[in-house]
Amino acid sequence: MTVNFQYVDVDVSESLSTFTEEKLDKLFNRYEFLISATVRFKRDNNSHTKGEICDIELSLPGPRIFATSDESNYEVAVRETISDLERQLKKRKEVYKTH
Repeated sequence: MTVNFQYVDVDVSESLSTFTEEKLDKLFNRYEFLISATVRFKRDNNSHTKGEICDIELSLPGPRIFATSDESNYEVAVRETISDLERQLKKRKEVYKTH
């Protein structure tokens, strides 16, 4: 499993990277067909309430899966994004089962 982190207008955080990798490990263990993940952390300075954005793109056979969330802090954004990805992966796994 390969996880690439990109920090856009945000300071690099080892603790945030570790937290995200632990959450992604659960997905990689559950869905063995996953190849890699690209994680982007961005800050939206125009947003007054939220503004902490996490984008995750998963590489797997077939089209890539992408999810993003905008929350008040990055940990919540990571959890929300991974939850969205898990929903998409369940649908994709059903497609694999039928063939």
